[in-house]
Formats: sequence, structure tokens, C-alpha cells
Amino acid sequence: MHEKSIELLNKAVADELSAVHQYMYFHFHCDDQGYDLLAGLFKKTAIEEMLHIERLAERILFLKGEVEMKASEEVQKIHEVEEMLKLAAKMETDSARSYNLWANECSANADSVSKKLFEDLVVDEERHFDQYDTELDNMARFGDRYLALQSIERSKNRAMGQSPE
Repeated sequence: MHEKSIELLNKAVADELSAVHQYMYFHFHCDDQGYDLLAGLFKKTAIEEMLHIERLAERILFLKGEVEMKASEEVQKIHEVEEMLKLAAKMETDSARSYNLWANECSANADSVSKKLFEDLVVDEERHFDQYDTELDNMARFGDRYLALQSIERSKNRAMGQSPE
């Protein structure tokens, strides 16, 4: 009865897994380059995406479906921060668009709980987009100075015996 919802929920699991992998990859590279603020943002978002997977999986299991744990995309090996942020913003926009459509499909199939889950995820994805969009604005406004300030802040903290989170 809920085959369509299970299919859509599993598509969302695949997209969220891809996001987790991509954002952790970005986290590692930002951390390696000394960009603690951006590294933290990517890590925090990856954790939030993992929580999305958990909510989606719980719904799939409730509907007596099988949770498919396959990422929909391979990690893109991007090292330039501006390109990382552009991809992240696009990923969040794409997810919000898909989840809006999928919420409507679940509604059409009389599955209001899955519909609400997708609607709740849209709120998070739009917030993530806004965070990445703000960072892109900072990059445009301040350029390399924005990244330099993050590296300097890390060096200063380490010199004072403080470790990053």
C-alpha cells in the first residue's frame, strides 16, 4: 500500500547519505587548511543529515519497507572553498525541491505522516542552504581575507593552548 512512499523515502536516504559523505569530505579538507569555522559548519551539517537518515529509516521500517543504504552520488573531490560552498548550496536547493515534490506525492497516496516528514526536512534543507549562501556572500565580500582570518584564528588559538572543537 505504501510502496511509493517507501521508494521516495529510500531516495531521500540515498541523497542524505551522499550529503553526509560530501560534507565530511569538505570538513576534512577545510580542517586541514585551517578553516575551523567552515570545517565546523560542514561537520555540523553532516551530523544533521545523519539524523535525517535516521528519521527516514524509522519511517521506512514503520511502513514495513527495507532501508536501502546506498549513496546516490560519489563524493566530488573539490578542494577550493568557494566551489565547496557552491556545491553545498546546490545540494540543499535540490533536496528542498525534491522533498517538496515528494511530500505532495505522499499526500496524493494518503500518507500524511511521510508528507509531514518531507515537509520538516525541507525546513532543515532551506536553513542549510541559507548557511552556505551566507558563507558564499562572505567569500564574495571579503575574498581570500575571509579564509586567512580563519587560519590566523586557529594559529592564535593553538598558540594559546586551545584546541579546535
